[in-house]
Amino acid sequence: MERGPISQFIEHHYRHFNAAALVDAAKGYEAHLAEGGKMMITMGGAMSTAELGISLAEMIRNDKVAIISCTGANLEEDIMNLVAHSHYKRVPHYRDLSPKDEWDLLEDGFNRVTDTCIPEEEAFRRIQKHIFKIWKDAEENGERYFPHEYMYKLLLSGVMQENYEIPVEHSWMIAAAEKNLPIVVPGWEDSTMGNIFASYTIKGELKASTVKSGIEYMGFLADWYRKNSDGKGVGFFQIAGGISGDFPICVVPMLYQDLEMTDVPFWSYFCQISDSTTSYGSYSGAVPNEKITWGKLDINTPKFVIESDATIVAPLVFAWVLGK
Repeated sequence: MERGPISQFIEHHYRHFNAAALVDAAKGYEAHLAEGGKMMITMGGAMSTAELGISLAEMIRNDKVAIISCTGANLEEDIMNLVAHSHYKRVPHYRDLSPKDEWDLLEDGFNRVTDTCIPEEEAFRRIQKHIFKIWKDAEENGERYFPHEYMYKLLLSGVMQENYEIPVEHSWMIAAAEKNLPIVVPGWEDSTMGNIFASYTIKGELKASTVKSGIEYMGFLADWYRKNSDGKGVGFFQIAGGISGDFPICVVPMLYQDLEMTDVPFWSYFCQISDSTTSYGSYSGAVPNEKITWGKLDINTPKFVIESDATIVAPLVFAWVLGK
């Protein structure tokens, strides 16, 4: 592959410490795919609000990602940015905000994520009326779907297309929907759309069973992993910590230990971008070697940790894999 200017810059300057870890991880990702392996990307934090979709969508379109695990927030916030981008408010001086400043933002309809404020009315409510109809139609037809499948239906219907405020190629959810990319969304209830869905069940307007559960997601992932782990196997590229990484990585020990499928291979590549401290029981900051004892990684699994800001690091790794 002929390297573009970003990759050339990385290779020339990124020689030590976290910079070198970035290069090693990127080369490992590239090698894993070149040898026929598949890659899962997991997303915690607020990566969609950080507009990681600009680079992640391109990875999806170029078949550099086989499956995604993400929080419910990342699932919906990419769509929120898609339909309400011009209404977002950036607060560069967020470290100086007082409790009164934060309250004023709330009063103005903004929910803050670090330096970026999501406009509640334009983002959440613009989606809500459409997604409720999709939920309701499914229930009336006796159908049940996963959270991400409902979002795919929403995007592919084109019902919000007139509200798009960013180029569609910057939305990773549109790229994923067009490819029907497998997604796992553990703990979807811990999201705005999950809360909204719960409110409808409390009011008796929808049944909780209309949206498939996290246990069913694990069953889906177990089946997917079994079908895709031949040959080079499946790699695990973890952006930030939390349930989006913790949930899917457990599918291997579950299959091996609980279902006694002793022929199931370990994850065949592992990289975590995190600034979590690797002490005091911080599971998200557990070093890869610790995962060997849990039956998730093999002794010989290539393992990388990039202790840095994912909003800086992930696009650079993706640029390398894409040859930019």
